[in-house]
Amino acid sequence: MSSIKIAGIAAAVLLAAGLIAVARRGGAQPMEASTFEPETLKAFKKPEPAELKKKLSSEQFTVTQKCGTEPAFHNAYWDNHKPGIYVDVVSREPLFSSLDKFDSGTGWPSFTRPVKGTDIVEKKDSAFGMARTEVRSKVADSHLGHVFDDGPADKGGLRYCINSVSLKFIPVEEMDQAGYGGLLEPFVKAGLVKAPMHETAILAGGCFWGMEEIIRKIPGVIKTTVGYSGGKTANPTYEDVCTGNTGHAEAIQVEFDSAQLSYEALLDYFFRMHDPTTLNRQHNDVGTQYRSAIFYTSDAQRQTAESVKARWDKSGKLNRPITTEITAASEFYSAEEYHQKYLVKHPGGYTCHVLRD
Repeated sequence: MSSIKIAGIAAAVLLAAGLIAVARRGGAQPMEASTFEPETLKAFKKPEPAELKKKLSSEQFTVTQKCGTEPAFHNAYWDNHKPGIYVDVVSREPLFSSLDKFDSGTGWPSFTRPVKGTDIVEKKDSAFGMARTEVRSKVADSHLGHVFDDGPADKGGLRYCINSVSLKFIPVEEMDQAGYGGLLEPFVKAGLVKAPMHETAILAGGCFWGMEEIIRKIPGVIKTTVGYSGGKTANPTYEDVCTGNTGHAEAIQVEFDSAQLSYEALLDYFFRMHDPTTLNRQHNDVGTQYRSAIFYTSDAQRQTAESVKARWDKSGKLNRPITTEITAASEFYSAEEYHQKYLVKHPGGYTCHVLRD
C-alpha cells in the first residue's frame, strides 16, 4: 500500500502536498466505472473534449457533444424490451425508465416522460429549417434527442425521441448493485423484481484497498466503504491507525442484498481473499491494524460467523489454525476520501489480496 505497509516501518504521508508513496505490483488493470452514487452528481464536472474522446466511442461523442443523430432502426435500444433504466452515457445520471418506453415506430428509443425527479433541459432547435425542441441532460449537458407532442394521449401526449448512443442501459436486476436502488420501487410495484433486503457487514483482513477491490465486485454487494473499526480512539485518521495504538483495524463496511447474497456466502468470499491464519499480519503488512476480524452486527451474524470459521478451520484448505477474531461491531469510522475505491482510482496500485479457488 504505502511505504509504511510494505516495509512495516513508519513513513511520512504528505497528504497536504498530495504525495503518497505507493508500491506498484503487477501490471496495470483496466479502469472500471465506480458504482453510481447520487450525491456525487452535485460535484460532477464535465470532462474536457479531449478526455471525452478517449472515454466515448466516436458515435457517442458526435451525438452527445456535436448534436449528431444515429441511424433509425440501427441502434442499440430502439427495440429493447428489457426492464430497467437508461442513464446518461457521460455522467450516469438516470434519465428514462423502461416503464415509460413505447414503440413509436420511428426507429429510436421513445419515452413518455423522464424518470421521476430527473430534470431534462429543453432548448429551441431551428436547425434544418424545422422548429423542434432539443432535450439535453442537466448534469453532463449531453445532447439526447428531441421531444415532440405526438406521444400517447393517455400518457401525457409527449414523445421523447432519444439517441441510443446517448444512453447506457441498466437492467432492473443490476440496478441496486449499480447504485440505482432508489429507483426500484416502480419496478417492485409492477412485479418485475423483488424488493431488496439490505444488510450490513463489517470485515477486516489486512489492507483495505485490496479487500474492497474484490468485495465491491461480488454479485449482491450494493456499496462498500473502507474505514476503521474495533478500536478505542474516536474519529481516527489514517496516520493514527498506522501507529497501531488506536486498536482499530482497517475494515470494510459492506452493504449487501441478502436476497441475492447471504451473509454466509459473503464470509466464504472473505476467507478466500486473505490469509486468516497469520496473526496481526497480511503478507508485508504487519500490526494489529491488519488483523483478521469479523465484526458482527447481530446475534444471527455472530452464529453464522462462528459456524463458517469452524467449517473453514476443518476444511483442510489452510495449513494453520484460523486466527480471525469474531467480535461485536463497534463504531465504524469512514476512512479519508482518497482511500475509497483506491484501486479504481489507481489501477495497478498495491494489493496483497487475491480471490483463491
